[in-house]
Amino acid sequence: MNYPKIPLAQTVVQLCKVKNIKHIVISPGSRSAPLTIGFTEDDFFTCYSIVDERSAAFFAMGIAQNIKHPVALVCSSGSALLNYYPAIAEAFYSHIPLVVLSADRPEYLIGIGDGQTINQPEVYKNHILYSANLKLDLEDTPKRKSDDEPVIIKNIENRLERFLGLKQEIQEANEEDINLAINKAIVKNGPVHINVPFEEPLYDMVQEPTVTPKVIAPQEIPQKIDTTELKDLVDDWSNASKKLVLVGVNPKDSIDERWLNDLAEDDSVLVFTETTSNLHHKAFFPSIDKIIWPLMDDELEQLQPDILVTFGGLIVSKKVKAFLRKHQPKHHWHIDTVAANDTFFCLDKHIKMSPNSFFSTFIPKLTHHRKSDYKTTWKAVKKHRKQKHNSYLEQVPYSDFSVYNKVFQALPDHSVMQLSNSSTIRYSQLFDVNKTIEVHCNRGTSGIDGSMSTAVGFGSSTTKQTIFITGDLSFFYDSNALWNNYIPENFRVILINNSGGGIFRILPGHKNTSNFDRFFETKHELTAKHLCEMYGFEYNTAENLGELEESLNNFFNTSNQPKLLEVFTPRTINDEVLLNYFKFIK
Repeated sequence: MNYPKIPLAQTVVQLCKVKNIKHIVISPGSRSAPLTIGFTEDDFFTCYSIVDERSAAFFAMGIAQNIKHPVALVCSSGSALLNYYPAIAEAFYSHIPLVVLSADRPEYLIGIGDGQTINQPEVYKNHILYSANLKLDLEDTPKRKSDDEPVIIKNIENRLERFLGLKQEIQEANEEDINLAINKAIVKNGPVHINVPFEEPLYDMVQEPTVTPKVIAPQEIPQKIDTTELKDLVDDWSNASKKLVLVGVNPKDSIDERWLNDLAEDDSVLVFTETTSNLHHKAFFPSIDKIIWPLMDDELEQLQPDILVTFGGLIVSKKVKAFLRKHQPKHHWHIDTVAANDTFFCLDKHIKMSPNSFFSTFIPKLTHHRKSDYKTTWKAVKKHRKQKHNSYLEQVPYSDFSVYNKVFQALPDHSVMQLSNSSTIRYSQLFDVNKTIEVHCNRGTSGIDGSMSTAVGFGSSTTKQTIFITGDLSFFYDSNALWNNYIPENFRVILINNSGGGIFRILPGHKNTSNFDRFFETKHELTAKHLCEMYGFEYNTAENLGELEESLNNFFNTSNQPKLLEVFTPRTINDEVLLNYFKFIK
């Protein structure tokens, strides 16, 4: 087997291998050649070649989202790694593990006017768990004479012992930094950056590795709670008559069903879930906005909990945020091994455990359920909203609302639904989702920039059918996601094209002006037809509910190429339909 000749490249590749980082997403470049050689010459790794670094990073994030283990990104020097930044920020806030391996020029070539050269160390400073700036292998240090040549190099002269000692020190320091970075990605579930300087020549290879790096195992975060603290929590819970459990982005099947049943059986507990919560129980309250949006202030006071328990990632619903910021609970506990956001400005307890570990410790300590009419009251509201929801669907005109309803009903069992941001994720909150379906959306920074690339990455790493549902701006913004050789034949895209950023028609603003159309809604006449022809997708269209139903009948069937269904909806009535919906369901 071939290995890169440069020991530093060997070190990085070997430590990725021993830490079971199998998926390597590579964007072509010259300075990164030693890393590319190391990964692609070893059959242990599954390597992907994706030219667009922004799309490549989201693609890697989609794989990591699925396998729940770090995925490595390899890029050349210069602006290449800056294009990773949107995905790095998303992974940071969504707690998704990525290992960025950026090649760099030696320090003496930085700041002298060479091309493809920027200040790469700490480039992701505010959105990274750890930055490792590795040292150049000593034999690769520049031979040129100059006044600013490192003093330590001048003093080495021909003293071999000292040279070998310094070389070993550099190798050990690099090994320690690489171990630390990858371990952080594994344990804390987030992105890390390893900046790797290489001196030319870059393409030389050897038949045997010349280094055997030291391996430092990651230290898992302990899953336990202090006995006194647990007792206090149990006492507070037992004495409260109104408890609200609010679940954000959450992996499917991560909570044992028995703990969900216990929460569901307690009349003093409401469990509010979002589409991305991946939790289902007939006693829970999905579609939070359906419950909260029509409520008056006195009704919100009745809903105000004594204790709020949150777990999972970020919350989509702006209404529930506004409600809990104004009507704050006495206690807010957040359950997470790493981080706790004070989203409602009343956080008083960060329980550093996984939700499942906490509930398995906490719930058996509860000896009785507090008598309360909290759930009974809001169960009646939930029933009323559902009836009104169904009545509205019988009279709603053809629009985004009616299209999303049909699409969510048609999704096949045991598939994966990836949602784009903006309107799509918000519409999904209003409809019941098949409980066998796994739901994902990039809700760390909630940007539209890489939703489709993430979906493609997820789809490439699972045997389940992955279905990406998106609005038009998200789709066209990330159209390079289709420039990808790893899209499976069962991958599906449903594109709801209303000719602009429909979300801005719903938000407060001066609509129906040329300024609004151009700078906010971004009115356009683009379609996906030619993109599908170029990238080998089967292209389908629908312009009314009859055509949509007919297209959906066989859209998810087995095929020899991925498919895209473009659904054209009216541009100007969607906001009225949605706002009237919330008035109607009250």
